[in-house]
Amino acid sequence: MYKEIIVIKVGTNVMTNKDNRIVRPVLRNLVRQIAELYERDIITVLVSSGSVIAGKEVFGKSKIKDRTQRRQVYSAIGQPRMMRLYYNIFHDFGMKCAQVLPTKRDFSPGVHRQNMINCCEGLLAEGVIPIANEDDAVSVTMSMFSDNDELASLIAQLLNADKLIILTDTEGVYTGHPESASSDLIKHVNPNENLDKYMKDSNKAEEEGRGGMGSKLDYAQQAAANNIPTFIANGKNENTIIDIIDGKAIGTKVSL
Repeated sequence: MYKEIIVIKVGTNVMTNKDNRIVRPVLRNLVRQIAELYERDIITVLVSSGSVIAGKEVFGKSKIKDRTQRRQVYSAIGQPRMMRLYYNIFHDFGMKCAQVLPTKRDFSPGVHRQNMINCCEGLLAEGVIPIANEDDAVSVTMSMFSDNDELASLIAQLLNADKLIILTDTEGVYTGHPESASSDLIKHVNPNENLDKYMKDSNKAEEEGRGGMGSKLDYAQQAAANNIPTFIANGKNENTIIDIIDGKAIGTKVSL
């Protein structure tokens, strides 16, 4: 039985290069760290973006004019590819993974919520890593999450996770644009702290995604308000997840 459960969210900007192509070594490094934690009896739920980019890589440029429908098509094509990538990498580390595609109604009180809990807890009990992503192929308008940051926060709260780690392509939350010499890394944020004044210049959304730093911070604060310490850190670094679990002061910690 695992002694700790963490939720890790990896965004599109982490797993892609400047040409918006998926970088397999980044995914492999992510899974390597998850496998190392598993050996310590720390089990992970992975919330992963990437299906739209993966679909775009396979399909190329779509003739569909409607942005929402185009996103649905890319996601439907790309989701199996993402899972094939993850399946093969997890298999290399002697682990199993499973796909979970929730919609917003799965977190509403009632049978859908309980089914979601049962599914995740059953997978975790068997040592299987759930890989969750919003089902962009069918989730539109009212059934959509704002982005996978919201999904990761909701899953962390649903499972009473011990930690939530949101991986991005910067070192954490800054007081301005991350590349500006005048910007400083904010090392700790309280759940009730208002940092809107810093978000204007640092709120870049993910390529082919919907989240930005403001979104990450909002949902990190929601999780932290429910006693789930949350970390926003650079997922491109080699050992970010392990370093956080080992208590090293990296990234931005959001906690009471």
